[in-house]
Amino acid sequence: MRRPEQGRGGVIELMAEQPDDRWEVEALYDLCFAPGREALSSYRLRDGVPPVAGLSEVARDSDGILAAAIRYWPVLVGAAPALLLGPVAVHPTRQGEGLGGSLIRDSVAKAEETGWARVMLVGDVPYYRRFGFTKLTGVEMPPPTNPDRVLGLALQEAAWDGVQGQVRRWQG
Repeated sequence: MRRPEQGRGGVIELMAEQPDDRWEVEALYDLCFAPGREALSSYRLRDGVPPVAGLSEVARDSDGILAAAIRYWPVLVGAAPALLLGPVAVHPTRQGEGLGGSLIRDSVAKAEETGWARVMLVGDVPYYRRFGFTKLTGVEMPPPTNPDRVLGLALQEAAWDGVQGQVRRWQG
């Protein structure tokens, strides 16, 4: 499904990531993140697990050029299913246009519509607070993740209440 967004740089379409987008999205992540990004603890949770179809999205300009991307992965927190948001990346030439925020808002709304109860990520509180994310206590990402950067958003009332423990790879 395509949804047009009016960014400061013109019309951008948000759409579900397709299998053919994979390498282009990976190249964007390589461009936007430090070398060795796949050594981060969150990548161990993603190994061998496909991103969640329909929630992982790309943003393309009117020429079809990839401007931004976001992915979601299913994980378990203790025994509770959750979505792990990330990475989200915006091409350096398109930063400051609000594309990251558009992708987050759109995909979080879709996650809620499809029945997911909770979303988590590893990120900066000042940025993600605007989308409703808060620091999670008792939720442990694999080391060496800074626990102050483990954030969550409840998509259903009290969805994080009582949810704690190790974040583990999806077994589905």
